[in-house]
Amino acid sequence: MKTLITVLFTIIPVVFWAQSADYVVTSYLEEGMKAPNTHYIGEAWLNSLLRADDDFAYNITKATFKANSTLDWHKHASPQILIYVEGEGYYQERGKEPIILKKGDVIRCEKDTEHWHSSTKQSDVTYLALYGGNEPTTWTGVLTQEEYDKVAEKLRD
Repeated sequence: MKTLITVLFTIIPVVFWAQSADYVVTSYLEEGMKAPNTHYIGEAWLNSLLRADDDFAYNITKATFKANSTLDWHKHASPQILIYVEGEGYYQERGKEPIILKKGDVIRCEKDTEHWHSSTKQSDVTYLALYGGNEPTTWTGVLTQEEYDKVAEKLRD
């Protein structure tokens, strides 16, 4: 009995102290919020995991696109890293050929480089996007369904 009381007096304060700490915890397992159809075709969800501030210079966002969904052409004021965690997607930088990226792939897009990325026609895609600062994304042009379909046809062969 004495051991039980000692254990309780040791564990209970630790549990209450741990539970009262002010931590901000997010989960990349959550789907996030459905994005408004402003700069893309199809369905997309965004989960802002970390935001840049005075002490941390990068944003980390989880993006999930349903099959046959795509972003418009855009660029960032810092390099962007995309880490593909599920599915397959198309990726293209202005002036270069499009490619398919899949689960496990990581790609770096240099700052101020126009690019777009999306799911493939057949697969949903989920990736983590890491990019710096508080500058918003600069949208540079619409990627039409016809352009997307041409990429899908080209990469299917």
